Amino acid sequence: MLLDREELIEQAYFFQALRERSEQNLATQDLLASIREELLSTTKLPLAIDFMAAELRLHGVVATAMAKLPHYFTPFQTYVVSEAEREGGRFDLSVALEILERECRYRAESATPQGVFVFQFETLCRNRLGYDKGLDAVAGDPIFDADWKEWIQTVRRQIGLVDLADLIYVRSAQYQKARELAAGRDLPPERPILFGEKEGKIALANRRKDPLLLFAALERHLGYPTVPRLKPPTAGGVQLPALIKRLERLELRFRLLEEEGKGGIDLSKFYGGQVPRPPE
Repeated sequence: MLLDREELIEQAYFFQALRERSEQNLATQDLLASIREELLSTTKLPLAIDFMAAELRLHGVVATAMAKLPHYFTPFQTYVVSEAEREGGRFDLSVALEILERECRYRAESATPQGVFVFQFETLCRNRLGYDKGLDAVAGDPIFDADWKEWIQTVRRQIGLVDLADLIYVRSAQYQKARELAAGRDLPPERPILFGEKEGKIALANRRKDPLLLFAALERHLGYPTVPRLKPPTAGGVQLPALIKRLERLELRFRLLEEEGKGGIDLSKFYGGQVPRPPE
């Protein structure tokens, strides 16, 4: 079931607020309770947050709660959060929340199945979330009809063997146009057409190239949402040059400790060969 625009706007705000306030090292349970009070009571999201808070107290994660609410959270949303919460995983939760926020904002405005698929597939690709389970989750999205679901499962089976650009091109209106031009007459489509002429042209131009170039071109020309990137880490806001200086000072201290452990520190190298005498 597709959610109303009101629900999507509140979901986007929820994911944004949770991401921003999590960076303040506040307890997730407290964050859920405070954000819940800010949301519209006319939506179903406050009830969903209550259930998420209960699951968090019971299991320590919220993805299990999302999985039990398939009528409200899509399988892709649940999969992204579960991967971020997976023990030993490298997928950052703040990036996961930003991904869900951008997707909700896109859906609240002018989402198309083509744009949603490209955004979700790029998310899997950039963050190495796994195509097998990931595309299963994508196929479960209610925005996709039966033809789309069948094609996504085809992509799941053939990805790695066939370029994504080729898979998109052969299901585009541009490919159908090229077939009719070559035949000199109208032809029935070989399979249901899922992408328009513009997507077909962009896919044709990006065959045998890095898929990230295909995603970037679709975003530039068709306004598809961009997938957030993991920001370079900083130590509490300290930039890399300052961090390097700190490491150099620590290294010097370790050397002094080693010299002291070996029988004393040679102070002559710090005073040009003349060790100052203590005051009388």
